[in-house]
Amino acid sequence: MYGIRGSDAPSWGVETWFNLPESKQRLDVRDFRGKALYLYCFQSWCPGCHSSGFPTLQAMLGKYRNNQDVSFVAIQTVFEGFDANTLEKARQVARDYDLDIPFGHDPGPDGRRSLVMQRYRTGGTPWIILVDRDGLVRFNDFHADIDMLKRQMDQLIDEPSLGDRLSN
Repeated sequence: MYGIRGSDAPSWGVETWFNLPESKQRLDVRDFRGKALYLYCFQSWCPGCHSSGFPTLQAMLGKYRNNQDVSFVAIQTVFEGFDANTLEKARQVARDYDLDIPFGHDPGPDGRRSLVMQRYRTGGTPWIILVDRDGLVRFNDFHADIDMLKRQMDQLIDEPSLGDRLSN
């Protein structure tokens, strides 16, 4: 069974990043507490990532880029083609799509599937994960309908965090 919807979002364990905010050396899911997070997992050589995943990411960025309650992160989650899905290929993908969001490169330990894939039980790429303000995985699946993603993201934005609910 794939995905961990309904579970706390595990640490990514990603060591290699680019397009980070100036004050950061790396990122992890806990850095996004209090925000809705759109996490996009891809491989640079994946046809579905280019035909579906990146266009969906761009559409979501177009709608939510200026919303302070939403963050976007892309991670190249390598599980095959280790020699082809390199850090430089991930950088090229970011340039090709004119994406300035944080990008991670997770080649996996010792030629095995990436840590993000292991921890989130993803089934391949493209893979989309939505995490709520409290760090709970609310969507974790392969390919996604853009309208459904927008509805889900709007819901995550509108929901107060647990801390906000407890303080009221």
